[in-house]
Amino acid sequence: MTVTGIITAIVVGLILGVLGRFFAPGKQSIPIWLTIVVGIVAAFIGTAIARGLGYADTKGFDWLELITQIVIAGIGVTLAANLYGRRGVTR
Repeated sequence: MTVTGIITAIVVGLILGVLGRFFAPGKQSIPIWLTIVVGIVAAFIGTAIARGLGYADTKGFDWLELITQIVIAGIGVTLAANLYGRRGVTR
């Protein structure tokens, strides 16, 4: 992977993570680095799902793939916020 590929993955992860935070319910108290990580993972999982179901190989922009990635990012941000918020709680 080149430096350009890494930078692109970070930018795409940031965008997907922010979109995921926008669509996730409630307040998400997670740091930006975790948002980026969730976005990068959502991009990979969303692309795998779209290709697995056969709707990612179109001419032009793949809107369904993007929607899948955003939904996965929203789910990921919600899970990350719940898990990250519990890490300092003792019972």
